Amino acid sequence: MTEEYGTDQRPRRRRGRGLLIAVGVLLLLLLAGLVVVDRWGASYAEGVIGDKVAEQVRARKASSDTPEVDIKGVPFVTQVLRGEYQEIQIQLPNFSGPTGTGEQIHLDLLDIRAKDVTAPLDALRSGTGEVVAGTLTGTGTIDYPQLIELIGQKGLKLSEKDGNLVGSATVTVLGQQLDLAGTAKLSVVNGGIRVRFADVKATNLPDLPGIQNAIDSYAGKLGLDLPAPELPLQLKVRSLTPTPDGLQVTFGATNVNLNAGGL
Repeated sequence: MTEEYGTDQRPRRRRGRGLLIAVGVLLLLLLAGLVVVDRWGASYAEGVIGDKVAEQVRARKASSDTPEVDIKGVPFVTQVLRGEYQEIQIQLPNFSGPTGTGEQIHLDLLDIRAKDVTAPLDALRSGTGEVVAGTLTGTGTIDYPQLIELIGQKGLKLSEKDGNLVGSATVTVLGQQLDLAGTAKLSVVNGGIRVRFADVKATNLPDLPGIQNAIDSYAGKLGLDLPAPELPLQLKVRSLTPTPDGLQVTFGATNVNLNAGGL
């Protein structure tokens, strides 16, 4: 009679392989569940911060579309346990806010980055307590048609050239039609925006007495002193940069409680 050996070994291998597969599937499901919970927690915290920022916008008599908040970094839960967050991005689409003298500034997007943020878990869960950003940096662009309207001189054209804000216009001076052009000096004064054209010249200047004085007088009318805008999160104007799309304004603030409605 022929004896058979090892007939029971192959089934045991299949059972062992099946067990490993089952364990692997369970681990994947567990990890997927943790990711879902992690993202849900981040989404909830983003909603809490967004609601508080919206309150601050209204308190400044400003307006915007619904704030969009994005807590950077994964996993979220490890940041919660530390009470420290690497960066929180807050976007205010279609933002409009008044200045101290009533003018309205419109920004298609006010993009704010909060860094060195500290917050206890209870502050994010309940919407009370402090969520403090060590530094806040915001950017927004005042487009050139709006800037021209604020200056209030019809026929003025503004653009960016070689990193500078340049203006041009065709005006009639002493019966002569002149093509004027000049470069603006930009500065931040008491949190407000100052624009000055001090070197306006005519490309076709005729040799007539008083023409340059008339040009200098017109250049003086191109000045703009825009008081500090009413912004949420204690943001103040820090710098001005001409771009092809308009005047980019950089805002800043330090040690701001993101969770303080109506701040």
